[in-house]
Amino acid sequence: MIEAQYFSAAGAKRSAAFELPTEIFDGTVNEPVLHQAVKVYLNNQRQGTAKTKTRSFVSGGNQKPWKQKGTGRARQGSTRAPHWRGGGVVFGPIPRDYRTDIPRKVKQLARKSALNARAREGALHVVERFAFRRPKTAQLAGLLASLGLDGRKVLLLTAAANEALYLSGRNLQTVDVMPYPEASAYDILWAEAVVVEEGALTGVLPEPLADEPEEAVSPKAPKRSAVKAAKTAKTAKTAKKTEAKAAKLALKRSGGKSATKARKAKPAPSRSEGKSTAKAAKKPAKKPAAKPKPKKKGDK
Repeated sequence: MIEAQYFSAAGAKRSAAFELPTEIFDGTVNEPVLHQAVKVYLNNQRQGTAKTKTRSFVSGGNQKPWKQKGTGRARQGSTRAPHWRGGGVVFGPIPRDYRTDIPRKVKQLARKSALNARAREGALHVVERFAFRRPKTAQLAGLLASLGLDGRKVLLLTAAANEALYLSGRNLQTVDVMPYPEASAYDILWAEAVVVEEGALTGVLPEPLADEPEEAVSPKAPKRSAVKAAKTAKTAKTAKKTEAKAAKLALKRSGGKSATKARKAKPAPSRSEGKSTAKAAKKPAKKPAAKPKPKKKGDK
């Protein structure tokens, strides 16, 4: 039975080693299958877009350089022949597909052989879990340093998709993060050391991390809402001052008439009201009634 070094989530080494499952880690390494799997992987990475021009694709050369006989030189038919400078290329690369296939069981055997090779070298480490609540490259660098893998090419295999760990290792050139089932033989052989999460080997997924307690706010430090309210009040005060200045400036330009007088001023009469006022002015005023004369003595 093959064993691997066992570490806690913080990187502390456990006293007991971790026993690797025998159905995968049986100690056999099939090198021919490994070579085939790596060759197929690299072939599938090629784009196959290289291309050179043959004599049919090179421009020019339509006219015979000199006549067939009488010059004493060798007969030539085109200046774009392969033996001419600037001519076409013979048997050059053309666009093609380099993709090759491999049987599924051979691919599985290659992956199993790669894991056994790293386990036999002592380059396979098992961690309880990758406890990353948020992306933190410094935390991942500290974990690798505690495992003694600082500065080496490391492959981290998780039990499930872990976005926080992936984003943490993206900034490290010598670190690659992927789920355990997606790792190929080439990925395992590329790394100098492989760190596997315990749940990937046992099949038991780790429980989600508990939420962190909220940070206690000191009484001296103002809350964000209070600071925001103070900023809003300050902005409103500044706006009022600006409006007052604009009103004063408008008062000066209008010739000193205040806004209050303008409000008290009566509105101009309408057209109909003006006509009725004019008619009333033309009519003569009614004479007041004459007072009765006082009666004299002797009048009946």
